[in-house]
Amino acid sequence: MTGIHQKSQNCPASRRKQPISSLFMTFSFYPLMLAWILLSVILAPVLFLICKVSTGWETARIIRFLIRIHGRGMIVIVSPFITLGRIDLEAIQRPCILVVNHLSFFDGYFMAALPFYDMAFAVGAWPFRMFWYSVFMRLANYIDVESTSWEETLAVCRKVFSSNAGLLIFPEGHRSRTGSIQQFQSGAFRLAVETGMPVVPLCITGTDTLLPPGNYRLHPSRICLKALPPVDPATFTGSFRHIKMSRYVHNLMSNEIERMKAEKC
Repeated sequence: MTGIHQKSQNCPASRRKQPISSLFMTFSFYPLMLAWILLSVILAPVLFLICKVSTGWETARIIRFLIRIHGRGMIVIVSPFITLGRIDLEAIQRPCILVVNHLSFFDGYFMAALPFYDMAFAVGAWPFRMFWYSVFMRLANYIDVESTSWEETLAVCRKVFSSNAGLLIFPEGHRSRTGSIQQFQSGAFRLAVETGMPVVPLCITGTDTLLPPGNYRLHPSRICLKALPPVDPATFTGSFRHIKMSRYVHNLMSNEIERMKAEKC
């Protein structure tokens, strides 16, 4: 594993190695994270103007590009302590709705490992309470699903899709405390049915080892992202098409995540 080199097979030494690596990782990460956040916020206006003049992109697209750079920086900070696997990500075609299982605070940052940047998030209210991020999230057309009406959500999503961007949703709604995929909320699949957009299941493993929910201590880990084939909402019929689609995708992702864990990606 990157950043960890065991020179001895002696069990007591092996057991000592992990806590030492974990402590070093934890105490080095948080100062670097705060410094990167501060630097990102300071440089954002300058980088925005440079992008605006050189590309002519709309504001939301530029901000999503800058958010991707910020996420990449977070990945770089932890990179000495992780291995990162990426499977079939290049096959993702946009516009689409990406649904991702949710294990850790770090999941959002690892979305910067995707091969494209133009993607809005639909998330709960709490990320919008982080004042150093909230202004950028709103400019990027991120959606606060807890305080935005369905009609407004649908209008923003149509705007995102019309620009050939993707929409990313964590359908569980909150992080899993067990590592197993939880029941899905149906909003992502209702959006798919009403807009005709395909759903791309995106499975992530290992971030719950990196930073477990409710914990502040980081651990060296193996992270893997795997995209599954898109699911067409037109495949499902009847009055509760979105519920059928939700159950199908949940089952698909649950089985794949278990395989990823068994194979250690």
